[in-house]
Amino acid sequence: MLLEVTSFARAGLLGNPSDGYYGKTIALSIPEFPVVVTIYESPELRIELGDVDDNVFENMDGLVQEVQHFGYYGGIRLVKATTKIFAQYCHEQGIELPDRNFTIRYRSTVPRLVGLGGSSAICTATFKALAKFYEVDCIPQELVPTLCWHAENQELGIHCGMQDRVIQVYGGVVYMDFDQEYFEAHEHGRYVRLDPQRLPRVFLAYDPNRAEFSGIYHRRLRVLFEEKKADILAAMSEFADFAEQGAEAIQKGDLDRVNQLINANFDLRNRVFNVSEENIRMVQTARSVGASAKFAGSGGAIVGLYEDDAMFVQLSEKLKQIGCRVIQPQISTIDNVSAK
Repeated sequence: MLLEVTSFARAGLLGNPSDGYYGKTIALSIPEFPVVVTIYESPELRIELGDVDDNVFENMDGLVQEVQHFGYYGGIRLVKATTKIFAQYCHEQGIELPDRNFTIRYRSTVPRLVGLGGSSAICTATFKALAKFYEVDCIPQELVPTLCWHAENQELGIHCGMQDRVIQVYGGVVYMDFDQEYFEAHEHGRYVRLDPQRLPRVFLAYDPNRAEFSGIYHRRLRVLFEEKKADILAAMSEFADFAEQGAEAIQKGDLDRVNQLINANFDLRNRVFNVSEENIRMVQTARSVGASAKFAGSGGAIVGLYEDDAMFVQLSEKLKQIGCRVIQPQISTIDNVSAK
């Protein structure tokens, strides 16, 4: 039997990047950009190359550009690391896996390296596929994001927060509280689902030419945080407060307040981290027509709210003029698993 398991891209609505620093965030699932992992039984355990494991280039310049944008390694290392963490966890917990091998492969439609969680989507889809293949249903849902985070952070040394993996496991819209004491005691945060219908007019825009490895940004941020820079510590507390206020505003249907918080989230980030002119231009362009806007992740994509269809038309036209692609995400709460 062949199984197909899907994880989706994500957008951080409020609070990021505090998720990597015991903060609070709100994120939403973007089903327009799925990562699909296919797994089926085979004589040997085989991991096939995916569509971001490029080894063929048009010319020397193409190779150099690829490495500069995307690094030396593609998605296959994510599949390997996640598989190792899954097997290791099962062994430690006394979960006996059936004696059978598999072939696994992935395909991703997530725009590459514009801060939409493409790497974590490969990890979460792989983990869910392995659990389905081996019929392991005893791993608590709230722990799965942490295990996927271990695959990237501990196994591969990728600096990243928890937010991406949580929303890709839970789907929809989720408020996340990563309080340090609670997280260290339970190995996961507090995750609360919010009603996607409370966010009826969300837009997402991204610049496909803004590709940049997010690990570089997160590595710099980690150094500043560990040096206990006062402005960084204060900013993380403020980011977390934006998310907490945002969760309350969403539940009350107070979209004006949500808009204010989205803008404040980006403005704080710009003050503390000196955002590049290209990324500032995306936000300013969206705001010029009255929409709210902030980074969806580490840069290259923005997310926000708009008032009506007329504003969305203006928003799309303005952003397309600076090379951005714009969508209206249909926020998904569905965890797609199909058997063939």
